Amino acid sequence: MISFRLAGFGTYRPREHRPSTAFDTLFGKPAGWTETEFGIAARGVAAPDETSSMMAASACEAALAEAGWPASSIDLLIGACGVMEQPIPGTSVLIQERLGLGRSGIPAFDVNQTCLSFLTALDIAALGIAQGRWRRVLIASSDIASAGLDLGVPASAAIFGDGAAAVCVEADGGSAGLLASRFATWGEGHDLAVLAAGGTRVRVAEGYDALIAGSRFRMDAFGIFRAAARGLPKLVDATLAEAGLTRQTVDLIVCHQASAPGVEHVRRLMGGAPARVVDIFADHGNQIAASLPSGLVAARRAGLLRPGMSVLLLGTAAGISAAAMALRL
Repeated sequence: MISFRLAGFGTYRPREHRPSTAFDTLFGKPAGWTETEFGIAARGVAAPDETSSMMAASACEAALAEAGWPASSIDLLIGACGVMEQPIPGTSVLIQERLGLGRSGIPAFDVNQTCLSFLTALDIAALGIAQGRWRRVLIASSDIASAGLDLGVPASAAIFGDGAAAVCVEADGGSAGLLASRFATWGEGHDLAVLAAGGTRVRVAEGYDALIAGSRFRMDAFGIFRAAARGLPKLVDATLAEAGLTRQTVDLIVCHQASAPGVEHVRRLMGGAPARVVDIFADHGNQIAASLPSGLVAARRAGLLRPGMSVLLLGTAAGISAAAMALRL
């Protein structure tokens, strides 16, 4: 086990919490259609001034306050966003500056595994803590899904929400920490969820129309669900076995809030009391990388995280990738 504790939690939710009825009108559907069809009642929609780094910094400030850490005391800042604010420099650099650390020299870098970016960052933080490189790590996930949605495709336009979450991770000599983690990627599913523009794939020379088309997120929701469902049970069981747990004995499951059917699939996979699976989808939507840590923060605020309990963090991402991480609190 790698010993650490989750010392502080914070979130940021956009000022506008848009109800699904607004999308009923947009889609030309009767009132209640969006919620009935997709299981979403409302979710955040970021305003132009609510940038990824702004939301992340606000979540970080809340997490630092709960941990009782001055910002200058962190050893590392990891930006774990599903979609970067801009290609260069990375979002973590922008967050660092917003936290007043622009002259600190504290290392800041981004990691990206789309919806699994938070778990990847937490795994990296744990490894660095185990090596004695860092004692205090601040991880921030922030995403603005609304920036790339095609409003003509309700299946994706309806379910994504904007927001940010941050967690303070601190080295600790006690019994809390990482019990096991496993990641898997099946690249044959690389075309099931795509945002083509923003890097070098779609270039300015191709023209305005190509840039606009490449800036719209597209996905095959059923294909993603089917591909992820194939590998998830074995990944979960292997992770839990390494941690000395089973599907029945793990105390709490915090999963990526991919969709209402996705959360329900996790409930069926894990069995037991449905309340063991944290579900915030209806009023958050799929917040990409911010989704999973937002669920963790929600569990914290609901009093579901108690010392000594076991927690399974679980999710899937574009790629297709999947990850499971077992923690002891």
